[in-house]
Amino acid sequence: MKKISLIIVAGLLLYSATAFGQEVYRWVDEKGNIHFTDDLTLVPEKYRGQVQQKAPSNEPPPLQPGPSRPVEPPKTMEPERETPPGPEAVHRDMLGRGEEWWRARAKEWNEKLTIAQRNYENAYNEWKAKEQELEESRFKPDSAKRKLQSEIKSLQEKVKDREKEMNEAKNMVEKVLPNEAREYRANPEWLKIE
Repeated sequence: MKKISLIIVAGLLLYSATAFGQEVYRWVDEKGNIHFTDDLTLVPEKYRGQVQQKAPSNEPPPLQPGPSRPVEPPKTMEPERETPPGPEAVHRDMLGRGEEWWRARAKEWNEKLTIAQRNYENAYNEWKAKEQELEESRFKPDSAKRKLQSEIKSLQEKVKDREKEMNEAKNMVEKVLPNEAREYRANPEWLKIE
């Protein structure tokens, strides 16, 4: 039992020593998700330019304070003055992304929504036109009718796919982006497209 305990403790010490010396790489993907890794080769190529590297700290972790008496500041010390945040701090979210980043993201999804709506309308109109063509083909051979029915079925699937794309983009614009802006404390005005 003592051998197992000793092996576990040795393993934990070895692991903590190697973890303490690791470098950590951080990047943000196009969806705003933050990723961390200790292996630079795991960072996708397109994000390697924005990787933030954090070297391991050589300082030991802070000690946990025990119970003690409150320390009074010296009498000659002046009260600390708060310096107002600079303009760069005011115009950034929690991850340091500014108005341009949020506006670009909102613009991208609004454009996707516009394209998805147009694609849906086109597919829907094409489907309805084929149905109308089938109704008008009473005197055509059965083979032509079967061909039209097959095309209609294919168009119905296309309409469903286009509707799904449209709903995804609409959800992103109306719900996901505003929720992310709130979560990361970005100004909601940055999501409005001019």
